[in-house]
Amino acid sequence: MANTFLQALRARWHDADTLVCVGLDPEPEKFPARFAGDDDAVFAFCRDIADATAAYACAFKPQIAHFAALGAEGALQRLIAHLHAAHPGIPVILDSKRGDIGSTAQQYASEAFDRYAADAVTVNPYLGRDSVQPFLDRADRGVVVLCRTSNPGAGDLQDL
Repeated sequence: MANTFLQALRARWHDADTLVCVGLDPEPEKFPARFAGDDDAVFAFCRDIADATAAYACAFKPQIAHFAALGAEGALQRLIAHLHAAHPGIPVILDSKRGDIGSTAQQYASEAFDRYAADAVTVNPYLGRDSVQPFLDRADRGVVVLCRTSNPGAGDLQDL
């Protein structure tokens, strides 16, 4: 992998000629029947999706809340380790949209980059620069800052 997230992302764009970001948002009720009764279904399903789409992917983006709600943080750690090992040229963006006061933001940055070994993380800058600074301090990692979101209620606040 390149030295920084941005270098890795640019290299992947160039090498694979793709801009596809593969979201990994596990919802077990939507899994194919073959995963029924599999204690490791969350990991296995996401791994299979990633492996099947790697040729088309510019990045992988697991959504942390989908794993956390299932108590599957271990599956998320293993998934990111698998992505790095099986697809080393494809960056991993942890979709967490974190944003909090400085000391808490520091813990969120550690969670994303140290615990999960993500190459980049999504953050919400609503609380100001100090809420994203701990992420920005990791020069070898990427920070994707929310600016304008696409959800139906986005305009409620973003259009004020």
